[in-house]
Amino acid sequence: MTESLLCYILVMSTPENTPRVAVTAEDFRQALTEVQEKIAAAAQRAGRDAREVRLLPVSKTVPEERIRAAHAAGIEQFGENKVQEAQDKAAAMADLGIHWAIIGPLQSNKTREVAEFAHEFQALDRIRIARRLDTQLKEYNRTLDVYVQVNVSGEETKSGLEPGEVEEFLEQLVGFSALNVKGLMTMALHTNDEAVIRQNFSALRSLRDELLDRRPELIGEGGLSMGMTNDYEIAIEEGATVVRVGTAIFGERDYSK
Repeated sequence: MTESLLCYILVMSTPENTPRVAVTAEDFRQALTEVQEKIAAAAQRAGRDAREVRLLPVSKTVPEERIRAAHAAGIEQFGENKVQEAQDKAAAMADLGIHWAIIGPLQSNKTREVAEFAHEFQALDRIRIARRLDTQLKEYNRTLDVYVQVNVSGEETKSGLEPGEVEEFLEQLVGFSALNVKGLMTMALHTNDEAVIRQNFSALRSLRDELLDRRPELIGEGGLSMGMTNDYEIAIEEGATVVRVGTAIFGERDYSK
């Protein structure tokens, strides 16, 4: 890793204790190049084509001016955890034609906002939410790409369906024509144990493969959204088609505001 890259993706000790972050379009081009190189290397190790992997930069807490710089560097898709933050950004940057993905849990009182502006929702795990989205999307004459969230790690604090619940859930989604099922999403256990992380991702891939074999009509493209900054290379080796990367592109988050 180059010294110039380290200067903005690592927290540095400064008098103000302010994290160094990517700010300019050139900063983002450098960070994007490194992430893309790692994606390509991970795909090669797995005998895959790197073009099978979509990079979804996660811009939560990142202000408009830096997102505009990232867009100038060639990033056209952004993932956001909070609906209100994403909606505000979408309105402020409507001139850029950005593809917005909601990747965090969605409450019932926020479905209409998502139906209005979002292009993608990656944390679908409740029929009530699916029904509301479908109804509201039809009011706006829109459709929404969705990934069904699966809790493969078994953590009680994580959202998502149990693996054994996924097929029945997908069967129910067939009736919601405004929802385009693209595949499955998960988050691995937060651990430094690579074997555990790999097992989590492998479990989702196995579930996807089983569904593709038996019920291909339920799972759309059969995509796998898995892997974040700390584990996206492992995720790609285990079959990820979408990786959600934030810190490695934008730098450390500032949660003080």
